[in-house]
Amino acid sequence: MRYTRESVPDLTGRTTVVTGANGGLGLETAKLFASKGAHVVMAVRNQEKAAKAVEEIRAEAPAASLELVELDLASQASVKRAAEQILARHERIDVLVNNAGLMALPERRTADGYEMQFGVNHLGHWTLTALLMPAILAAPAARVVTVTSTAHHMGRPPDPDNPHLHGTYDPWRAYGQSKLANYHFGLGLQREFDRAGVSARSLIAHPGLTASDLQTHTVEQGGGGWLGPFFAWMARRTGMGVENGAMPQIRAATDPDAKGGQFYGPRFGNNGRAVRLPVLRPGADAAIRTLWQVSQRETGVALTV
Repeated sequence: MRYTRESVPDLTGRTTVVTGANGGLGLETAKLFASKGAHVVMAVRNQEKAAKAVEEIRAEAPAASLELVELDLASQASVKRAAEQILARHERIDVLVNNAGLMALPERRTADGYEMQFGVNHLGHWTLTALLMPAILAAPAARVVTVTSTAHHMGRPPDPDNPHLHGTYDPWRAYGQSKLANYHFGLGLQREFDRAGVSARSLIAHPGLTASDLQTHTVEQGGGGWLGPFFAWMARRTGMGVENGAMPQIRAATDPDAKGGQFYGPRFGNNGRAVRLPVLRPGADAAIRTLWQVSQRETGVALTV
């Protein structure tokens, strides 16, 4: 069945958290959630840009219920402060969308010494999700949606002895590793929910080729080699608009028929309407176990349900 913006049910009374909600896919997701009546916690690093995003949302939905929380996924201390702030204000979280991310940047490290893409795209969201778990489990049927990419196909599970690619760094290798981690995190989290017998659901989604600000940011940061400008050009010329690109993660978060462990993306790989996709990745069991071990060891945060 075709799932459009009009298909999204009324979200009045729901509390949603969207990382990276100040632009691109995150802003579009927050905008639609707010227009459907949800309270949206916009967890973002750039507060000046976030304030402008709030103005943009309220220009379309004057009654939007919005809340800004400062979240720098490149700092575990910032993630912990953000989680503490959210938990102090909300007893339950109905939807968490782990949306924020970086792509193919030159080699750099987070405040905690992690490789930047693995640290932001995965480890930051690992800690945020783990710390928000009490509020997620307090909701009657919460959903956690983790945003991956078609680049997960070129990724490899992290090497436990060198998860931050010391001496072996390549921008696209690092991006692929982080996006495969997102993919395996979403699947692994659903296994934890199943094991615990709770009603919460974990799903994954990818936006295909979308003309968001992700490619532009990569080029501005000097990342991606010649592929960076190429993908930015491709996104502008042939990519979907953010309204369509955000629909897979919106569908995963809101479709009443969506189930835990499912994967949503564009119908034709990089373009098309949001549909359920097959979950493909031989060796996922071992990769998920490795990811859990590496993530807990690196962050010192256990993800338990």
